[in-house]
Amino acid sequence: MKIFKNKTLGFGKPRLLIVGCGDVGMRLLPLVRERFRVFAVTSQPERRFELRAAGAIPIVADLDRPRTLARLKGLAHYVVHLAPPPAQGALDLRTRNLTAILPEGAHVVYISTTGVYGDRAGALTPETTPVAPRNARAGRRVDAERVLRAWALASNGKVAILRAPGIYASDRLPLERLQRGTPALRAEDDVYTNHIHADDLARLAALALLRASPGRVYNAVDDTRMKMGEYFDAVADAFGLARPPRLARAELEATVSPMMLSFMSESRRLVNGRIKRELRVRLRYARVEDFLTGEMTDRER
Repeated sequence: MKIFKNKTLGFGKPRLLIVGCGDVGMRLLPLVRERFRVFAVTSQPERRFELRAAGAIPIVADLDRPRTLARLKGLAHYVVHLAPPPAQGALDLRTRNLTAILPEGAHVVYISTTGVYGDRAGALTPETTPVAPRNARAGRRVDAERVLRAWALASNGKVAILRAPGIYASDRLPLERLQRGTPALRAEDDVYTNHIHADDLARLAALALLRASPGRVYNAVDDTRMKMGEYFDAVADAFGLARPPRLARAELEATVSPMMLSFMSESRRLVNGRIKRELRVRLRYARVEDFLTGEMTDRER
């Protein structure tokens, strides 16, 4: 599906810089490479051939090493920032290093996380909900959002923030977890979880380059209304696996990692009206069930 009808803006292709060109970035490339001259940042020199074959000009640089970013200074007026924050600390130093090389007036799309809202006890959560991160990972995302907003104000730039939930795709499903028989929460203790297919997130990033309002936040989520255990059950059914056993929260705490437990301690139902009204997106997979039905059909062929 083409996002942009015209191939160029002005007298030539504008430059787009994709920072953190992993799975979602690779899915983004086919959507933007006809309209933009695309540069993709990687810290792994061995990925240069892969990126070039996908239509990008690879640049080896490392957001953790500011001196390697010098060649990026002022390179592109359009930027999709997909790089995660560092694994430790209260601040996102990577985003700080990135803003130091952005030109004035640049247009940045940042992929953040819905984890910035913290636990909402299952409540409906629009973008106007105040952030309340409950762990350091989400706190670093809040820091990155604030850094980008401050940069935009100081440099006459534009930033759009896409807050993404759990990203899934054919190769991003909890199959190993199900095969191990890792328990899930019993229904009365379970939490609402939110989803977006990796292809749809890439599509949203492309649309945000064109249609997002400056300073706007968007919940980049689909229409799924599932609790976490229901999601695991649905995936298990689609792949012919046993559904996970259910445990009370107190029992589960002894069997899962602290990171998984943190995901099981936050419940929210994200409202996605803005991406439909303002970005005018048509999701390829409006619900996880739509994707899993297709997976089951493919397996039966």
